[in-house]
Parts: sequence; C-alpha cells; structure tokens
Amino acid sequence: MSFIPISFMVFCTLSVILTMVIQRFHILMTLLALEAMILNLMILALLSTTLPSDKSLFLVMILLTFGACEAALGLACLVKMTRTFGNDHIASSSLSSC
Repeated sequence: MSFIPISFMVFCTLSVILTMVIQRFHILMTLLALEAMILNLMILALLSTTLPSDKSLFLVMILLTFGACEAALGLACLVKMTRTFGNDHIASSSLSSC
C-alpha cells in the first residue's frame, strides 16, 4: 500500500504544468517546473505499478535518464543566454541562438 495517493500525484503534476504556464517568462522557472514534472511522473510511475517488475523499473530508469538530459541541456542554454544577453528572460532573445 502506498502512502501517497495517486490522485495527489496527478494533482501535483497538473499544478506543475500550471506553474510552468504562469512562470513562462523566465527560463530558470520553466526549467524548475520541468524538473518537478519529471520527478512527479517518476513517482507516479512507481506508484502505479502494484508489483515491481522489470518493465516498471525500466520505465523509471528511462524517465530518470530523460530528466538528467533535460537538466543538462537546459542548464547549458541558461548559461549561454545569461552570458550573451545578461538575463534569463525568454522574450529578450530567441531560443534558437542557444
């Protein structure tokens, strides 16, 4: 039996999506919301399986890998934008320059 209900994790995932829509002007806040979404999806994938199997652990490992890749690429774009433009506002530049 899990301690965290699955409906609470779905609510957390939807609230992270709402946060990402509201805080869309700064790339740092968008990256933090994406990291929280990956964490929520990973916990939801662990809680949704009743018996631990190889498929559920494989799914969690893929989610962790995508989360690490997303964090590294996002941090690289954030550093590039901050060095080039002096801020992390999405409107001050186009993201194709990263």
